[in-house]
Amino acid sequence: MSETHVSPSSSPASPATAPRAAQQAQAGGDQSTFRVAALQMVSTPDRDRNLADAERLIGEAAAGGAQLVLLPEYFCFMGFKDTDKLAVREAYRDGPIQRFLADAARRHKLWVIGGTLPVTAPEPSRVLNTTLVFDPRGNEAARYDKIHLFNFEKGEESFDEARTICPGGEVRTFQSPFGRVGLSVCYDLRFPELYRRMGDCALMVVPSAFTYTTGRAHWEMLLRARAVENQCYVLAAAQGGKHENGRRTWGHSMLIDPWGEIVAVRDEGAGVVAGTLERTRIDEVRQSLPAWRHRVLS
Repeated sequence: MSETHVSPSSSPASPATAPRAAQQAQAGGDQSTFRVAALQMVSTPDRDRNLADAERLIGEAAAGGAQLVLLPEYFCFMGFKDTDKLAVREAYRDGPIQRFLADAARRHKLWVIGGTLPVTAPEPSRVLNTTLVFDPRGNEAARYDKIHLFNFEKGEESFDEARTICPGGEVRTFQSPFGRVGLSVCYDLRFPELYRRMGDCALMVVPSAFTYTTGRAHWEMLLRARAVENQCYVLAAAQGGKHENGRRTWGHSMLIDPWGEIVAVRDEGAGVVAGTLERTRIDEVRQSLPAWRHRVLS
C-alpha cells in the first residue's frame, strides 16, 4: 500500500454518524480489529546486538498475534556521543539496518514500523532521523523524516539534536488494513498541529527515546492528549532503562485508546506491549462525543 503525503491544507474527516463501512472505505481499511505491538528496548552502541534484540522482540510479538509492530527511536544504535551515529548512517534504501527491517517484515508476515535509523543527509556532518515502514511482503510502504528536533538544558542534562540531525519537512501517513496510520517521532509529540495535519487516522504512532526527566513529567499526558484530540488509537514504543552510554530513558511504552484510556503499558526494560485495535471503539467514541466532526479551525 502506498505512502501518503499530507499537504498543509488537507484535513479529511468523515462524519461520526457515517456508517462504519463508509468510514473504513475512506480510511483505506476493512479490518474491524487489528493486533499491534510496541517493542520497548534499551539499545546499546553495538548495532548488531541491537538488531538481534529487535529480532527477538519482533518474533515474540508475532507469536502473540501481532499484525503490526513498532520499534523505538534509534532502536538500532545509541552511541556514547551524538556524533557516533554518523558511523552507522545508511544511504536511503541501502544498508544492513534497512535490510533487517524488510527481512523481518517478510519473514514474520507483519507490518514493521522501524522506529528510526540515521539516514544520509545532504550535510556530511548531520543525518536524517528516519522512520521506514515495511509491509508484510517486505516492501517499503512509507518514509517519515523527523520534523521537530529536541533541545533541552537543565542542570547537567544537555541535548541539541540540531547539531547532528537535519529536520524533515513533510507530514506522512500510510494505509494499513485497519485504516490510516500517522507517523511521528518523539519530540514531535509536543506539537499537536502535526497530528491534525495527518487527517483522519485510526492509529498514530510515536517511536521515542524520551529522557527520564521529560518523560516522567510529560510523556503519558501528551500521549493521552493526542489520542483524545484525534479520537484514535496511539501506539508509542520507547527506549526504557539505563543505557551503556550512561543515559537513562523513560520507557513506559503504551497503547492508548480513542477515549484516552491506557490499554497496555510497560514501565522499564526490554519487552513487548501489545493490544487489539477495535473499529467499534473508534466509532463509539466519535458518535458519543463528536469532537472530530465539530472542528472549526484547520
